[in-house]
Amino acid sequence: MDNTRVARVLEAIADLLELEDVQWKPRAYRAAAQSIAFMSEDINDVYQKGLLEDIPHVGSSIAKKIAELIKTGSLRYYERLKKKSKVNIEELSRIEGLGPKTIKHLYDALHITNLASLKKAAEEGKIRNLEGMGKKREKNLLEAIHFAQKTKDRHVRGHVVRDIDALKTHITRNPAAGLFLIAGSYRRYTETIGDIDILVTSTQPKKLITHINAFERIERMLAKGSTKTSFVLKNGLHVDVRVVDKNSFGSAAQYFTGSKYHNIALRKIAQKKGLKLSEYGLFRGEKRIAGKNEKSVYAGLGLQYISPELRENQGEIELAKNKKIPTLVAKVHGDVQMHTHYSDGANSVGEMIHACKKMGYAYMGISDHAGTLKIAGAMNKQQIAKQRKEIDKQDFHVLQGAEVDIDSKGKLTLKNDALKDFDYVIASIHSGFHQTKQQLTTRILAAMQNEYVRIIAHPTGRVIGKREGYTLDWERVFNTSKETNTYLEINASPERLDLRDEHIHAAINAGCKLIINTDAHNTDSLHCMDAGIGMARRGYAQDKHIINTKSYMPFLKLLKA
Repeated sequence: MDNTRVARVLEAIADLLELEDVQWKPRAYRAAAQSIAFMSEDINDVYQKGLLEDIPHVGSSIAKKIAELIKTGSLRYYERLKKKSKVNIEELSRIEGLGPKTIKHLYDALHITNLASLKKAAEEGKIRNLEGMGKKREKNLLEAIHFAQKTKDRHVRGHVVRDIDALKTHITRNPAAGLFLIAGSYRRYTETIGDIDILVTSTQPKKLITHINAFERIERMLAKGSTKTSFVLKNGLHVDVRVVDKNSFGSAAQYFTGSKYHNIALRKIAQKKGLKLSEYGLFRGEKRIAGKNEKSVYAGLGLQYISPELRENQGEIELAKNKKIPTLVAKVHGDVQMHTHYSDGANSVGEMIHACKKMGYAYMGISDHAGTLKIAGAMNKQQIAKQRKEIDKQDFHVLQGAEVDIDSKGKLTLKNDALKDFDYVIASIHSGFHQTKQQLTTRILAAMQNEYVRIIAHPTGRVIGKREGYTLDWERVFNTSKETNTYLEINASPERLDLRDEHIHAAINAGCKLIINTDAHNTDSLHCMDAGIGMARRGYAQDKHIINTKSYMPFLKLLKA
């Protein structure tokens, strides 16, 4: 039972309770679910230490339920709620636009209990006639269903990091393990992954394979041999582990990292040079001329080394031929999109500061919600003043920002006489996702033109696996970003990664400056920065393109420009 699964069960309980019009409890379960979903520590380890109640928002009642879930793999309370409701809440809640109230409305009116019955009713035009629905909403639901079905066999990369880290520790702590690499789309930092490819060298492959197969999070074995093992983890992730020869470790790393189309292009280059490229090495006839490391493989093909994040056959090979692969961004010095218990965050100001110091940052910014975004517990005037006093006492470079909603007309939900008191303002869209391209673009541009707005957060509003990002007039957005010195965000939250790679690349080519933030709602979520940097690298971002790669004073100058 991993963190993601425990969090999903708690979230489903919240939905089921909301279906029954239960007050207060749903919010408690949602808060606990969010804390667990973004914890860096494994929930099983926390349970073993007897520290479940130390998790933010987990009291004794919820802790007991988590313990039962971990011990038995199921939860009687949850099963009773499911049986009582007769609705597959986990399945339906994956659909964008379906909250508990709408699910209840659909069940009461059309007896919709799962994704199949929802799709059938929408295709037959039955939903449009219900109160509060209509043709447009029915169409949006059909699009959301299609999107959910298209992505159902993919795993959000950030959701499997914890399990993969545990597997890495399990393998590498064995004395029989040598060189180790996680390859595939995971290494390329794609937003979702289908499976995991792991490479390892060993002088005792059989012994190592036996050790690997004893990993406690394996759900079922698929195949096992003397140098390869395949299994499915309890989170549903398919893993292949191969023991490879150390002399071909580099060529195997290149081959299994992919992408497929990048590899095809490399093999064509090899053929033109009279060479043969495979997972076993780069060969001239029977002689292996490269393969021990990846750099030797690329050099043998006359190419500059290509970072894994760029290997998509989308122009990187031409750049490598001309030795023009850029030095990609590798770290930032601060994070200025995070939330505390002043709005919808799980931790205090002090706890977030302590965590940022541990991250090695030189500065940080707290950007709790302010204005009228009720679902996020937006701060009022008194809370803003209280938080400012708390921040000003700190012996660290802490900025007070605010995340303010952009309403359906493009207006900010906090007036300028309040905005001017913040060190910076982040503007973002949290509703009206189905407006036209023109309407959504106008909203973003209007926010950029506000003199106090410095950052546009999660610019396309996407939620990976649940909601596609909306379309904007990017030429106008990029031009306004430059004209107003407003920075587009690369949101590092695993479910967002927004801007995505293609938009990052386009923004850079247009001359825009960007910023990478985590949008952390608890201390553990700060570690998502790695995913944001990975996405930035996929978009060819260099230090000069990302403003929070700067030290504090140069960063502050850019933020205030």
